[in-house]
Amino acid sequence: MPFQGSTVHRRLTPAIALLLASGAGCSSGARATALSVAPAGADSAAYVTRLGNDTLAVERFVRAGGRVEADVVLRSPRTTRTRYVLELSPAGELARMTSTEVGARASDAAVRREVVTRIGDSLRVETTADGQTRTRVVAAAGDVLPFIDMVHWPYEIALMRQRAGGDRPVAQPLLTGSRVSEFGLAIVAPDSATITHPTRGTMRTQVDARGRILGLDAGATTRKLVLERRPWMELDAATERWMALDAAGRSVGALSGRADASVTIGGATLGVDYGTPVKRGRDIWGALVPWGTLWRTGANEATHFSTDRALVFGTGSDTLVVPAGRYTLFSIPARDGGLLLINRQTGQNGQTYDQARDLGRVRLTARPLVSAVEVFTIAITEEAATGGELRLQWDRTELVAPFRVQGR
Repeated sequence: MPFQGSTVHRRLTPAIALLLASGAGCSSGARATALSVAPAGADSAAYVTRLGNDTLAVERFVRAGGRVEADVVLRSPRTTRTRYVLELSPAGELARMTSTEVGARASDAAVRREVVTRIGDSLRVETTADGQTRTRVVAAAGDVLPFIDMVHWPYEIALMRQRAGGDRPVAQPLLTGSRVSEFGLAIVAPDSATITHPTRGTMRTQVDARGRILGLDAGATTRKLVLERRPWMELDAATERWMALDAAGRSVGALSGRADASVTIGGATLGVDYGTPVKRGRDIWGALVPWGTLWRTGANEATHFSTDRALVFGTGSDTLVVPAGRYTLFSIPARDGGLLLINRQTGQNGQTYDQARDLGRVRLTARPLVSAVEVFTIAITEEAATGGELRLQWDRTELVAPFRVQGR
């Protein structure tokens, strides 16, 4: 269920301040001084995040008193290891956070370091990399937490705050780069909650009585990640192995890259520019891409299509004339093919679709592929001297729209 912003509570309650200052029942003497072994008595765990059959991130963390330490390995687009130390004030406010990117082992020398410090009603962010330091100041309320892409331990702090405050929906401010964005938190059942990203959609989480995340499913968002909570994990050997795979050219790579192609058919030059999501062992048509639902037809930014001559899409009486110009492509896939939507709006994110700006819709035909296509591909092929086909290819199916150059 989406977050309802009409009942928002932002101020830290005494119960929340006590929760964060006390370490949620952890021993006050269990100070997290090293992450090679989880300190006895501290609240510690690990998360494993996957996309399809690829492990994208492993994070382990310790909460003790008003201090959180986390060790995070991210594998996209390359393997990095970062150590975080978050310090909360007695009132539960973010006082200071350091993040240090290191090598395969947490003890390796720093590659990049960022220090966030509370100064009144703002945060001072100092970033050092490649021998240079830059500083910025961001206005931020006391209850702000860090947003770290594909990393989830800050969400757990926010959900524990929410549970201690009475399970009311909240708008949780998170520091995202140079600004603060609000993420919606809502308890939907005693053992589950939702986290709504401002642009990507709503994640569903399984939580315990204290609000700790036991599992997370982002299948309804643009990221499609799945998270599993595990006991404390050793990270050095896995990180070294993943970095070796990177060096051998076998990295996970970007979650969704970008591709473009240009062809000349019947005297017309056609171009397409689109995001390239990857199968990663997942079921695609009717699952990851549901039947009968609007799809951005790619990933990230909207898919763009251009032609320097008028085209006629479709066959027989079911045709659409597409004048020379630049457009965006969306689709509504179906078992038999579905519809290709050609839209006049350009330059937008793939989540932005304005039906009122449709040029028109074209019938798609579903055809099986001889072998599975791992990376989503839009192919424009010449089938005759005067025309061709636009093909949406992924997994073992392609959705096809025929066209011809007008006047040829």
